[in-house]
Amino acid sequence: MKHNLILFLILSLCIGYSLNANHQEKNLAIDVEPKNIKNMDTATFGSGCFWCTEAIFQQVSGVKKVISGYSGGHVVNPSYKEVCTGRTGHAEVIQVVYNPDEINYEELLEIFWKTHDPTTLNRQGNDIGTQYRSVIFYHNEEQREKAEYYKKELDTSGIYDQPIVTEISPYENFFEAEDYHQDYYSENPRQPYCTFVIQPKLEKFKKVFESKLKEFDNNK
Repeated sequence: MKHNLILFLILSLCIGYSLNANHQEKNLAIDVEPKNIKNMDTATFGSGCFWCTEAIFQQVSGVKKVISGYSGGHVVNPSYKEVCTGRTGHAEVIQVVYNPDEINYEELLEIFWKTHDPTTLNRQGNDIGTQYRSVIFYHNEEQREKAEYYKKELDTSGIYDQPIVTEISPYENFFEAEDYHQDYYSENPRQPYCTFVIQPKLEKFKKVFESKLKEFDNNK
């Protein structure tokens, strides 16, 4: 009995450490479905480097939280280094927790498609590889229907010279990226990639979607 109690205490400590440790190279899979947040919903998008996508959606009114991570692959709990090889099957994605009373899924889809090139397969600018693919991971049938409808409408509209290659797949899991990837633009504004890639894209986004920006952005 004493032996079992000691074993239980050791296991409890190990589990507690695993959940609370600050992982620089690898994070545990995290379920960020808004189960404990009233009136919230979740969207999962991949549109190239998650540093860019995160910076954009953090500006959107009604969006309460944006988390960078990996989804759509076959490796459990991949590291950034592993995902960058393109062999894990994961895409760099963001989880968007939002209030549907303030912004709906269709509006998020509009922002998603208008802030990247959905016609380039496994590529966004100089970022090349399956990890940079254009992808929507839908969380329910309603999201699937809306994503497929919007994609079809855009394709037939002739807005793009080439067919849209955005993948639309069911959401299965999400692995949060390492801490240094979170809030990357706001934490590293002078980093060259932020200055020459993210900032111009962000400025263009703010002009096009001025009415959807959070209040602190409208005052700038």
